[in-house]
Amino acid sequence: MLQGRNDDQRVIDDLLDGARAGRSGVLVVYGDPGIGKTALLGYAAARASGLRILRSTGVETEAELPFAALHQLLRPVLASVSALPEPQANALKGALGLSGAAGEDRFLIGLATLSLLAETAEQGPIVCLVDDAHWLDRPSADALLFAARRLDAEGIALVFAARDGFRSPGLPSSRLDPLDAEAAAALLSERAPDLPEGFRARILDESGGNPLALIELPRTADAHSPLPLPGRIQEAYGARLAGLPHGARLMILLAAAETAGDLGVLLRAGAALGIGAEALGVAEHAGFLSLTGATVSFVHPLMRAAAFHSGTFDQRFAVHGALAEALDGQEDQQAWHLAAVALGPDERAATALEKSAERARERNGHAAAATALERAAELTADRSLLAERLTAAAVAAADAGSPERAQGLAERAGRYADDPRSVARLAELRARVAFERGSVHTAHDLLVWGAQQVADLDPVTAGLMLVDAGRNAWQLSDPERLGEAAVRLRALRLRPEDGLDTAVNAVAAASDSLNLGPAGALSGMRPLVEDARRIRQGSYGLRINGAFVAGLVGDFAAQREISAGVVEECRTGGVAGFLPVAYVTLASAELYQGRFRSALADASEGLRIATDIGQPHRTGYLEGILAWVAAVEGDDVRCAELAGLCAEHYAATGIANGLAWAQWAAAMLDLSRGRNVEAVDRLDDVLAGPVRHQIQAVHFAADQVEAAVRAGSPDRAKEPLARFAEWAAAARRDWSDAVLLRCRALVEGGEEHFTAALRLHGPGERPMERARTELLYGEWLRRERRKREARAHLRSALEIFHRLGARPWAERAGAELRAAGEATAPSAAPDRLADLSPQELQIVRLAVTGLTNKEIGARLFVSPKTVSYHLYRAFPKLGVASRIELARLDLGEY
Repeated sequence: MLQGRNDDQRVIDDLLDGARAGRSGVLVVYGDPGIGKTALLGYAAARASGLRILRSTGVETEAELPFAALHQLLRPVLASVSALPEPQANALKGALGLSGAAGEDRFLIGLATLSLLAETAEQGPIVCLVDDAHWLDRPSADALLFAARRLDAEGIALVFAARDGFRSPGLPSSRLDPLDAEAAAALLSERAPDLPEGFRARILDESGGNPLALIELPRTADAHSPLPLPGRIQEAYGARLAGLPHGARLMILLAAAETAGDLGVLLRAGAALGIGAEALGVAEHAGFLSLTGATVSFVHPLMRAAAFHSGTFDQRFAVHGALAEALDGQEDQQAWHLAAVALGPDERAATALEKSAERARERNGHAAAATALERAAELTADRSLLAERLTAAAVAAADAGSPERAQGLAERAGRYADDPRSVARLAELRARVAFERGSVHTAHDLLVWGAQQVADLDPVTAGLMLVDAGRNAWQLSDPERLGEAAVRLRALRLRPEDGLDTAVNAVAAASDSLNLGPAGALSGMRPLVEDARRIRQGSYGLRINGAFVAGLVGDFAAQREISAGVVEECRTGGVAGFLPVAYVTLASAELYQGRFRSALADASEGLRIATDIGQPHRTGYLEGILAWVAAVEGDDVRCAELAGLCAEHYAATGIANGLAWAQWAAAMLDLSRGRNVEAVDRLDDVLAGPVRHQIQAVHFAADQVEAAVRAGSPDRAKEPLARFAEWAAAARRDWSDAVLLRCRALVEGGEEHFTAALRLHGPGERPMERARTELLYGEWLRRERRKREARAHLRSALEIFHRLGARPWAERAGAELRAAGEATAPSAAPDRLADLSPQELQIVRLAVTGLTNKEIGARLFVSPKTVSYHLYRAFPKLGVASRIELARLDLGEY
């Protein structure tokens, strides 16, 4: 019975009942040591009738063994791995050391974890209990948190118990507080009913309502002054240990140092120290150890820490030595025990740790690799090898998402590195850390400086660094820095066989774009698009760069084609790292093409993935696209919220692309609402900042023209008209020529500009632009008192705006149509897609192609049960009852 935990027990009961009903739920229980987290998990296990229980416990001394905790949790269900999609199965088996395959990215391993849990739940609901989550190894924590954030309708309850410091953003959590006086007294009476009254009052006072203290202190408390918890509890365990025979104490110390609880290893190590199996029996009888089959565990996690720290130096030294020999063949654990007995430079231990780090990296255990390499460096006498190991540790720390740690390791490595290649590698690493921290200017300068160090010795490495520097300068809208990178790249005189031609040309074209203006760069950019279109598989970076350039030259069909191919390939193969930027280019192409619902779905998915895998520099761009969609849909609140987030990202990083979308979105919302003065003022202000170098400044020139003319300030339309005219002349695209003619009609007058524009607007190429031309022409005709002609164009505009979901524009067109003499403007036709959430739309579109729930789940990184759940919700919205009926629907392109 748990005292004083009624509310917490109800939360657990609700979670378990939800799993039984097919709903998934997550809870992170926080609390101090001894506060009752483990007991609450025990309650969950006791109440989990009808649910399969999977358990794992983080171990402090096992935190550097990648996927140790995940393997412990999933071990009972690993037979089902073969049912997963092949990329997921391979990733998980590689991570858990079940195959020789190299580890995949952590995103795919997290997805495989989700899929395996969902596959297991197909046989009945399950509950996963993870104790001491603050001690989970980082890769296990990443995989479990990823799965937790995507649980939906699988019938899985997942409960973490952790101390403060365990980060679980976005997950429901609760905190266990100390027991109140009544509950504390009840617990003490239950566990120690015969205490003298004065002693009892002192225990209640010193325990502070901590349940473990209430249980343990009566056994060892004395007249000494109170000590803070959990120190007092650890002291209590230490006192209990001191009363045990020497052999039992040594066996408990062995168990504390041997994290896997392998009975055979403990017996072999104990024999080497002269103690036998009877010592285990004494430790078990004393309430420290528990034996289940061939596994030895501590009754409470704090006992492990107390046992380890109670040992003397010579005892710990002997224990580590014995375990190093007993673990022969278990190389990762053995390496750490060898390191523990190294009293100075020790190349055997250092090499063992280096090999362990390499295995950890192959399994995506970058944090563990960093720790192993750092310790290996401490045991290294050779100066250059020491620098190499510290540098590798810094790279691993950066890969693990720990920029501060990476920075510190890089600085230490810099004290020993003296050859140019090492110096350049460290500069590249420091640049990466600076970028992650938002110091993009610093990152650029470090890359340029590092490239100088190896320009003569290794021009290819220098070229790669300068390409990255150019990309940073482009994102900063910094013409001077971008021009410098381009000049230095040309000076390297790279050969065609170096394979950097496309990247170098991209930097040169980007430099021309910022220095000469977008129009001046178009001729140099077009070949990059064709290069990207010819690549049919792999080379994600080159293809995404090509798609981005396609957007710069106004070829949105090519942009969408290339980026959609990369997205599909990455989704099918589980390659998460490129998905956020691929979704950026895909969603922006869809937005330009008027496919607003698709842009919303893809940008939302990209944002979700960018958040999950930690790509903060992509989130601002995706939020900017979503702000633009919110503006065109007339969602003022959402648009303002997202624009504010973009401004925060820009303030932190200086990266202007997301800001450009957000500021344009705010102006578009003003324009659609008839706030013309505010719109033109806003866009004029935008051009005073870094956005003037972004391609959006070309595209919103037409909005500036319209806002200025409608605000009664045609003089303010001259500059944006000239800006767009220069770009359109270089772009040579029908849609841009049509928009230019529309702008000329507004500024110069002349019906012929409107009619010529409508002839150039291709069917479906950019429907939003066609609708806006129809609207403005209809308005002009109405003012000319040609109402019947006006109504035809206004109806056309209204129909397109309705179809696109451009609500404020449709309202404007409807008002004009009524003013033109149409008593009732046509209402929007029922839109079966409008009520779908972005995720439901993604799932429905994949289901229409005939993919199974499992295949859809693999592509969208959710479980098949979640796919089924969202289809179930989508069917009535679409007016269908089955996949067969769904396949007959025309879902359109928008």
